[in-house]
Amino acid sequence: MKTAALHPNVRMLQTIYADLTRIGEYAADDMILHRADRAYFREAAAGRVVGRDAAVTHERDLIRLTGGTLVMDVEHISANDHFGAVFGVLRAYRDGATLAVPFCGVWRFRDGRILEHWENAYDLSTVQAFLAGGGTSATVAHANED
Repeated sequence: MKTAALHPNVRMLQTIYADLTRIGEYAADDMILHRADRAYFREAAAGRVVGRDAAVTHERDLIRLTGGTLVMDVEHISANDHFGAVFGVLRAYRDGATLAVPFCGVWRFRDGRILEHWENAYDLSTVQAFLAGGGTSATVAHANED
């Protein structure tokens, strides 16, 4: 049985989730990244990261906040020419604490470039507490966890 080739945007997302700092290789100059904590801002624009370089800086900052341990453990990717969705578990270790929270990244593409990305964490307050250095382990149970 012959399997269908992966859509180019699926391959792009696989590459990005394997190394978040590579987002700039695929982003449009004026891409918009909607931060996971966007709902906490009064102004809608405050929850946005605008531009390729700013998106790369945002990802590098997340990695730095976890001491370089941030892993986006991908469970499923679906994408076509227009949109993509990535499901998995955000994992990190910091100061003896661990984090494991489900995520869903939503993407919008045009001509093989990223136009927009929406970060979504299942339990944002747990992620924020961990990144702030709360020092406690946090795991949000989900269906695929043993």
